[in-house]
Amino acid sequence: MMAASENDFFEGTEKLLEVWFASSTNEDCDLRTIDRLEWEKLLTLVKCEIISCISDDDMDAYVLSESSMFVTQKRFILKTCGRTTLLSAISPLVKLVREKCGFDKVVDIFYSRKNFSRPELQFGIHRTFENEVRHLDELFPNGAAYTLGRVNRDCWYLYTLDQEGVLMPDQTFEILMWDMCPDRMNIFSRDVCTNGPEATKLSGICDIMPGAKIDDFLFDPHGYSMNGLLPGGYYITIHVTPEPQCSYVSFESNVPTESYQDLLKKVLDVFRPGKFLMTVFANEESVARESHRQLERENTFLKKEYVCQDHQYCNFKNYNLTYMYFSRPII
Repeated sequence: MMAASENDFFEGTEKLLEVWFASSTNEDCDLRTIDRLEWEKLLTLVKCEIISCISDDDMDAYVLSESSMFVTQKRFILKTCGRTTLLSAISPLVKLVREKCGFDKVVDIFYSRKNFSRPELQFGIHRTFENEVRHLDELFPNGAAYTLGRVNRDCWYLYTLDQEGVLMPDQTFEILMWDMCPDRMNIFSRDVCTNGPEATKLSGICDIMPGAKIDDFLFDPHGYSMNGLLPGGYYITIHVTPEPQCSYVSFESNVPTESYQDLLKKVLDVFRPGKFLMTVFANEESVARESHRQLERENTFLKKEYVCQDHQYCNFKNYNLTYMYFSRPII
């Protein structure tokens, strides 16, 4: 979350890439055998760099100059903000994991993002989703592109493969927030906190998922990123762009649960956004596959503070996707 001067604009909205790999000959292939130097070379193509890394038995989590990267045995996640060129990494990534690990198949790919606040500032293919789709279609002949929400306002884009995909339990819960509370955003400044751990504690982020192994970083003069690891191959990641003219916060986790209501409430209590969109992506093997029904039935706390502007549900070959967009009522 590289900070900018007070008068500059920074695009907090991230580009999010998740790729699952497989080998037709070797079940023991492991992305984590790729050394850090190779990842650093790959990230130069994206226009970002590694700041720090934490690991556990299942995952390596990297805090980047622009957001985060996660590596497990078979899954690669890259989330980058600002003017990064994330899609430039896909072809080199596929080549890298084939040569270094022996993975010769892409089982599934997910590329998603909210619409940019200032798309004209992006490089090349990232200026429009149509350009991104054309680029991805050249790489994957069975791709499928979707837009959820209002294309003339705030919306969310998704590109995935039109195939059965990942068969092990898999889920992703994401909250993208903007029009942020200034008092909460001030915490993520060197004027208020001296480092990442102080901002994590003062903001209440440390209480969202107690027990997580946390790697956090406070940029100078402002901006914040954190990754958290939990046993079983689960992660949490939060990124904050606090500048008043372009305030934005993202929260993401793959923790499995039948209902994300409590987690949603914790995140909203910490950040108090004026607007947010939420997505729940879960396959048929996940305990979260019916979580959208819980959100429909038990969102009393949301109704007290927010108006649901859009609510869409999609059923793919092996995944269910829920999209909801909320804003505070105009008084």
